[in-house]
Amino acid sequence: MGGSGGGFFSGKVSPDDLARKTREVEEKTYDEAFETNVAAFLASELAQYNDRDVDGTEAVFQSVKKDLEADCGVTIDLRYGGSISKHTYVDGLSDVDVLVLMERADLKKTEPGELRGLLADCLRARYGKDSVTIGMLAVTLTHDGKTIQFLPALKDGEKFKISSYDAKSWSRIDPVGFAEALTKANKAMNGKLVPCIKLAKAIIATLPEQRRLTGYHTESLAIQVFKGYDKSTTPKDMIRYFFEHAPEHVKEPIRDSSGQSVYVDEYLGGKNSLERRIVADALGRIARRILNANGSKSVERWKELFE
Repeated sequence: MGGSGGGFFSGKVSPDDLARKTREVEEKTYDEAFETNVAAFLASELAQYNDRDVDGTEAVFQSVKKDLEADCGVTIDLRYGGSISKHTYVDGLSDVDVLVLMERADLKKTEPGELRGLLADCLRARYGKDSVTIGMLAVTLTHDGKTIQFLPALKDGEKFKISSYDAKSWSRIDPVGFAEALTKANKAMNGKLVPCIKLAKAIIATLPEQRRLTGYHTESLAIQVFKGYDKSTTPKDMIRYFFEHAPEHVKEPIRDSSGQSVYVDEYLGGKNSLERRIVADALGRIARRILNANGSKSVERWKELFE
């Protein structure tokens, strides 16, 4: 009577087999819970990065444009040349928000540092000295609760030129060209590349300053790393893949097809330079931390990557 279907609780299952199968079910349940919890955490991080007051920032941009034109006697064309236009902005982490194309005849032979200084002086005169800081490439303004970086640029034929990474010479740029290249790569991955870049930027921002990549370099590196990628496109798996492969790619200069400079990462020197090896080591450490987080099924270790 009754068949012996060989099911989980079949009478033919020995106590050892029963214990083994029970462990397998428990481990599978535990793995599924880990995957679900990590996915939920990464989704919450992305939600924060996506929750930027773009309309409010645009209002500040337009107000600054009007003030600069009145105060500096220049024609200002504010162009989204940074992470806003590419949708890779991470609040407080991105290197450039907007290009400030400054047009005035006497500026054509201006040195990069002089142009930054002119922009900073105009902003300080209007918004106060403490609200403006000058970096190697950009000028940062804190106004109306917004912190915005302005990258001064001059017209150069059909493109623009900005300060190179040595802050002493000029680099030609084509921000639209690079934005299009990134959009194409993101589309090829069904929109999964940009979220990965945002998460990678957030993790990289926790590194000491001398070991960080610029936002533009991170974006270019991601395009390079994920060429031909055909594996899982969950944020968790893509972040792991990025940090596993980025160390090798970062050791060699990445040529910039958009025209921003000869190489997007010239600030790290030549192939296998000390600076590149230092950054590669830092990226490799992150990869190992991710491996350990996955091996121990620890959501807390994943959270620590962003702290």
